[in-house]
Amino acid sequence: MAKIKTLYTCSACGGQTLKWQGQCPHCREWNTLIETIAEKSRLGAASDPAAGQVLNLSEVEAQDAPRATTGLAEFDRVLGGGLVPGGVVLLGGDPGIGKSTLLLQALSRMSACQQVLYVSGEESAQQVALRARRLTLDVAMVNLLAEIQLEVVHRVLAERHFDVVVIDSIQTIYTEALQSAPGSVAQVRECAARLTRFAKASGTSVILVGHVTKEGALAGPRVLEHMVDTVLYFEGDTHSTFRLIRAFKNRFGAVNELGVFAMTEKGLREVSNPSALFLSHHGGQVAGSCVMVTQEGSRPLLVEIQALVDEAHAPNPRRLSVGLEQNRLAMLLAVLHRHAGIPCFDQDIFINAVGGVKITEPGADLAVLLAIVSSLKNRALPEKMVVFGEIGLAGEVRPVQRGQERMKEAAKLGFTQAVVPKANQPKQAIEGLEVIAVERVDEAVNCLR
Repeated sequence: MAKIKTLYTCSACGGQTLKWQGQCPHCREWNTLIETIAEKSRLGAASDPAAGQVLNLSEVEAQDAPRATTGLAEFDRVLGGGLVPGGVVLLGGDPGIGKSTLLLQALSRMSACQQVLYVSGEESAQQVALRARRLTLDVAMVNLLAEIQLEVVHRVLAERHFDVVVIDSIQTIYTEALQSAPGSVAQVRECAARLTRFAKASGTSVILVGHVTKEGALAGPRVLEHMVDTVLYFEGDTHSTFRLIRAFKNRFGAVNELGVFAMTEKGLREVSNPSALFLSHHGGQVAGSCVMVTQEGSRPLLVEIQALVDEAHAPNPRRLSVGLEQNRLAMLLAVLHRHAGIPCFDQDIFINAVGGVKITEPGADLAVLLAIVSSLKNRALPEKMVVFGEIGLAGEVRPVQRGQERMKEAAKLGFTQAVVPKANQPKQAIEGLEVIAVERVDEAVNCLR
């Protein structure tokens, strides 16, 4: 009897090595090597006579196939306008965030004009039916397959043509060609690769549901995100009813696009005006509050930045930032001291982006500084003022992208003043909006005097 050959596979990157080591030699992660059985090579002649044919790129006919809308406008926005025929979408998110609910709602609406299939690897057919009944969805035309073996799923897809297929989830699907357990690096990589090849060959749109690790990253090998065309993250606070779906990769649309939903008893409901979620409703003017306009993909959003500055009662003042980068806050405080003459070294400073939204762009710098100065001096900013701009280490206020769209969005929502970088000053006046252009931090701070 031949001896079984074993390899050690990294659970983080999928790299393989013949010997066990404490550190993966490929990605340098520690304690990630898992013993697996080496699979037999299946190399052979290509069965397709057209395989290996070289084509001239100018002779390839590029056709713009119409996208299939999901029936959910916020979902279509993040996808770039809808599902592309032959496209593969990877949707990840925390357990219980609403991934299966979102896709079941989308399939129920698409089934009116599309052939759809929901492959459930985590729930039985009865459990899926109970969810559909609870959500009061019309699923008369939705096809369901409760199966985790890839060969069976592939046979069903080959026998019947489906326009849209949902695999819930890719970590539960396994192939008999591999001896490793479902959810392992090898199984996830092989099953995703075969489903991707099927989607490209048949023109079927495939949506893969992916699990996430405790750190929030997609479980499985990193190559999984490279295989697919679109990577979406479904996120939200468990204590809030609002859910955000964000695109981190999209070959057919803009990245960092944002869709907003509200979780209700009848499933997910689209939020038509997301800016209302991120703005507090104060009875009057409040010190430490500043409204900024951030850009999420192609959508400008108004978000309220709140700051609380209080005298420190410990040798080391606290610096806490929620929804904004912690290290950037320290840099902004140094700029405020050096170029505006406002020291905060003996103050506790707390920053919060209202609504649980995470802002990663530097366009929030100016709003953060004005909110801090407003709280420190106990002077409220004008109620209908919006602010945006990046702060440089030399104290200059740098321009941001799509400044015109941000100001137009603010004017549409009733704001009358805008503090913006000098380079973003519009050439033509925006109706109903007074634009205050600043070049330096000290000029912006003068808005509070």
